[in-house]
Amino acid sequence: MPMMNRKFPAFGLVALSAVAGIIAGVTALYVIGGPNGNIDAGTVAETSCAARERIAVLDPAIGGEVAAMLPADPSQSLSDLGFNGPDGKPLTVASLAGKTLLINLWATWCVPCRTEMPALDALEREMGSDRFEVVAVNVDRGDDAKPRAFLQETGIKSLVYYRDSSLGIFNELKTRGLALGLPVTLLIDEKGCLLAHMNGPAEWASEDAKELIRAALPPAEG
Repeated sequence: MPMMNRKFPAFGLVALSAVAGIIAGVTALYVIGGPNGNIDAGTVAETSCAARERIAVLDPAIGGEVAAMLPADPSQSLSDLGFNGPDGKPLTVASLAGKTLLINLWATWCVPCRTEMPALDALEREMGSDRFEVVAVNVDRGDDAKPRAFLQETGIKSLVYYRDSSLGIFNELKTRGLALGLPVTLLIDEKGCLLAHMNGPAEWASEDAKELIRAALPPAEG
């Protein structure tokens, strides 16, 4: 049975994020795209994942504070999605294989990104483990000074500092039809397959978000 097609919500919030970027004197990450969030199957045929059953289990948990999440339709491998670790060395999603990942792209000039960062930190603090990690990737241009200062000022302590000042990760997601603006969030399984995605902010410290993460985790062995 095909997944129920959800429309992209939070277009206004994404647009506001873009405007905030322009006001801040940076190039806003905003593209015009189709509203249904679906990707042409022909563009991902070579990287598709057999994750339909996992997505079907996840689908009922999408609601409330995380209702903007869209089940992947179809799923695709994001294992080669790249960014830098806290030491500045290149990583990919495959480097974190074995964990379910909530990847969030953010920038200091993006007001909704800044607002949701403490909630992402709280989610990582409560649920982060060898099975799950919040991967918040900063995409500010320039050096590390501004994003690191923001994280310190706001008391972010549980999130690992991931970074991509080249915007390569955003542009790759834009090409795949997954990014309209910031923030962008991806829920990825332990094999690097996309389970769900959204554009715009959410309340990540909410019970709705925690239930979503629990539903995304693979069944415990034994």
